[in-house]
Amino acid sequence: MTTWIFRLAKWSAIVGGLVLCAITLMSVASITGRALNGLGLGPVPGDFELVEAGTGVAVFLFLPWTYLRGGHATVDILYNHLPRAVQRAILLGSDTLMLLLWLVLTWRLWHGMLEKREYLETTFILQMPLWWAYAACMVGAVIGCLAYLTKILIDLGLANDPTGRPVKPGGVH
Repeated sequence: MTTWIFRLAKWSAIVGGLVLCAITLMSVASITGRALNGLGLGPVPGDFELVEAGTGVAVFLFLPWTYLRGGHATVDILYNHLPRAVQRAILLGSDTLMLLLWLVLTWRLWHGMLEKREYLETTFILQMPLWWAYAACMVGAVIGCLAYLTKILIDLGLANDPTGRPVKPGGVH
């Protein structure tokens, strides 16, 4: 099961990268269109709306893989000098708090999505339904919850590290 979640998080990050590439290409096209406005070209309509939604989606899709790879910021000034048991307790405590945070975030994102859908809220220029972006972010949020839960189970010894795990967060395994 852990291998599946690691793969899911990795593919989620790849999709997030593709979203970010698409946003970048669209931004270049829009800026170029603005610069060549006198030649009959113009900016991409709703470019800022697409950047706003796409960035949120990309971030939610990146975060689970970043976490599982140990790519988050840490402050190791004191941590590295603590006994292993204390390091494990800190790691487990912080992972548990983050899981709780992600669960609340996912829950509120779900309710926000339902509300945007119920009230038929759309973007100003493109008239794109806002709940679409919320739904795409929900995918990353659910994968994030699975990633934190998996990491906690690994830390507790209730699940195994997937084969070939490249980074051991916290260096306490």
